[in-house]
Amino acid sequence: MHRIRRWQGRINKTIRGLTPALVLAFALDAVSIGETAQAGETAVELAQVSKEELERRKRELDPIDNFDVRSRRVRGFKDCPECPEMVVIPKGSFIMGSKITKREQPRHPVFIKNPFAMSRYEITFDEWEACILGGGCKHNPHDHNWGRGRQPVINVDFEMAEGYARWLTKKTGKPYRLPSEAEWEYAARGGSTTAFWFGDDPGEGRINCRKCGTFWSGHRNAPVGQLEPNPFGLFDMHGNAYEWVSDCWVPHYKGAPRDGGPRLDGDCNQRVIRGGSWYYFARQARSASRAKNGAKIKSYWLSFRVVLELDAYRFRPNR
Repeated sequence: MHRIRRWQGRINKTIRGLTPALVLAFALDAVSIGETAQAGETAVELAQVSKEELERRKRELDPIDNFDVRSRRVRGFKDCPECPEMVVIPKGSFIMGSKITKREQPRHPVFIKNPFAMSRYEITFDEWEACILGGGCKHNPHDHNWGRGRQPVINVDFEMAEGYARWLTKKTGKPYRLPSEAEWEYAARGGSTTAFWFGDDPGEGRINCRKCGTFWSGHRNAPVGQLEPNPFGLFDMHGNAYEWVSDCWVPHYKGAPRDGGPRLDGDCNQRVIRGGSWYYFARQARSASRAKNGAKIKSYWLSFRVVLELDAYRFRPNR
């Protein structure tokens, strides 16, 4: 193992002058030989690991390099054909909250110590219906006559959203769940410190929110992925549909966790929702904006997405 680490150190010095594309290719080889050995796998076992599995491990170990230079798109992965597409969010830190409203104060540092994966899009009707067919979900939500398919699933309450995540966990053997409020804001910001990931001005046609200039603004949800993704490769973090997160409602950040975990000491009959929606103005779609919704209340402007804990199965290949 010490030899592997020394060998990787020499590689890191060598690749500093390479192009991004060559760095990605070179790093994948280094991970496949070096990092996977940390699981105690033999050479024979490593030889049986597929290229796709090695690429998945590479994404988890080096999410900052998880970028397709040719397509200029953050790579994603699926744990099953019916599962949502996930993208890796790198570890890091940020200042959570804002000075705009009391419910977003006090601003405080949050430290995300491990990378995690988040669904690239809001969970769609197609993905929800797969859960129904798989026996994990019972509720068949109304689509408000907007269509199903790639539309974000709506009219599901908090427990139903959590049930979908439990179904994914049972199906894949991997720990899916709703994001915490801190994880959600960190992912939405995509490394930014502005109101939206692209700046402080919502502009025209960049967010599906009321009077925001898209075809759907003020009228309905858009099919997922119609507008620009943020730097982490996530779509619709601003606007489209509000999203459930796992935290119980507290009308301030006094005593809030700083490790990225959910806050469960508040009013759990009211849950935090994030992201704004087509129905509300851009102010509600800011990265720091937060609202509450009754845990048992469904809405046509409310959806969700899921996260996957990567450190819990980082070196476990799909066999």
